[in-house]
Amino acid sequence: MSANPLREGMRMSLVPGPGALVIFGASGDLSHRKLIPALYNLALRNLLPSSFQLVGVARTDYGGDDGYRAEVRKAIEQYSRTLPINETVFETFAQQTRYVSGSFDDEKLYEQLKKVLAEGDKSHGTAGNATFYLATPPTLFPLIATKLGEHGLSRSRAAVRRVVIEKPFGRDAASAAALDTVVRGAFKERQVFRIDHYLGKETVQNILVLRFANGIFEPVWNRNFIDHVQITVAESIGVEGRGRFYEEAGAMRDIIQNHLLQVLSFVAMEPPGSFDVESVRNERAKVLAALRPLTPNDVVRGQYDAGFGGGVAVPAYRDEDGVATDSMTETYVAARLSIDNWRWAETPFYIRTGKRLPKRVTEVAIQFKRVPHLPFSYAAAEQLEPNVLVLRIQPNEGIALRFGTKVPSSRTQIRTVNMDFDYDTAFAQAPAEAYETLLADAMRGDATNFIRIDMVEDAWRVVDPVLSAWTHEGGAPHPYAAGTWGPDAADDLLAREGRRWRRP
Repeated sequence: MSANPLREGMRMSLVPGPGALVIFGASGDLSHRKLIPALYNLALRNLLPSSFQLVGVARTDYGGDDGYRAEVRKAIEQYSRTLPINETVFETFAQQTRYVSGSFDDEKLYEQLKKVLAEGDKSHGTAGNATFYLATPPTLFPLIATKLGEHGLSRSRAAVRRVVIEKPFGRDAASAAALDTVVRGAFKERQVFRIDHYLGKETVQNILVLRFANGIFEPVWNRNFIDHVQITVAESIGVEGRGRFYEEAGAMRDIIQNHLLQVLSFVAMEPPGSFDVESVRNERAKVLAALRPLTPNDVVRGQYDAGFGGGVAVPAYRDEDGVATDSMTETYVAARLSIDNWRWAETPFYIRTGKRLPKRVTEVAIQFKRVPHLPFSYAAAEQLEPNVLVLRIQPNEGIALRFGTKVPSSRTQIRTVNMDFDYDTAFAQAPAEAYETLLADAMRGDATNFIRIDMVEDAWRVVDPVLSAWTHEGGAPHPYAAGTWGPDAADDLLAREGRRWRRP
């Protein structure tokens, strides 16, 4: 095959240095669905160091290392994006894998872990370096961080130690601060990698390249030319057996506070002075600091009722396993956000997320203002819509620009058309999974696409007033039929300012 010139300059992760990756919660869903397949695909792409060791830690007794290796193979066979398994690569990967079983509050577990890591230093040349990944329920984060510190695993004079913490980081601003105090008792801030897998998606990272590597976009990326921005994270599935978890989280904590606000920070940030870690994170942090706290009047919450998904009848949220029959948990949130700075003053950012919507899609739509004067007749331009730049994050990753053009005919008739860029077509390969990118970044110590504590605090500051109002003032979420785009009140949120949601 001839080389694809469009691949030239694509983001290529550097191979991390020697080290071990320790996954707490290695028997869990996240580990099986995402982390293990991601590590295997890194190995397949030669992006894991040769001096590497994977250590799984969980309560489940797999009967030792070989039993866990069999479980690792099952996870890869079921969830890897590249199949069939490359036996040569897997054999090397399996030989680098160890397992430690026990309760997370058991001192013996951490002593056994120290022993396994020391053996890895000798057998695999990991040089004492270790990255600890907390893929457990959030309630266990403080316990594990504390135990790692008490057993001398969190810091080393001669080696590098890091900890990766999954979302959610706290349930509100107060609990996030309390968790940070515990974590910082064992690890310094530079060692802490708070992960949001959306930030590992190539299409999210490409927002910065689109804006700052092209001279045509940045001059119009402001309140003078942009009417408003819409960010949508829609899921066609329900809670998928995770009703108990969702009762504790809800859409506001599960998606809005982290994923959506972090994507918004990429869209709205100022150009960084350079592409180093802190320059990029500083500009993203400024956006979150400038966000005005939400009020109940800015937000619509909904809960899916019975309906149809994919042509099949599906139950209401309250009929799902693990969900209270009188649940007030939101499965849908739409909100209007304001950024108090010069670039975005008076430009609304509309965000929405929901389960049991018509399709799975994540996108950012930048809608530009209408032209100030159309010299064409109304009849000629009746189908003309404002220009929209759509960044498709998933699925069908790509970018589309909507603009007006003349319909071929003897008369002047204008119609809106799309100019479309597709990742798969342009680069002849699908983008890497987000966890592949972020695991490699964490092991390399590159925190560019991870969340700093001040960003966590500001995200909670934005959503806390609404969460508090829902708790103390009551009020039921708006019902919406499964398979629709949410409650009518969400349409009213935009209609009161003469706007409407885009249909992805």
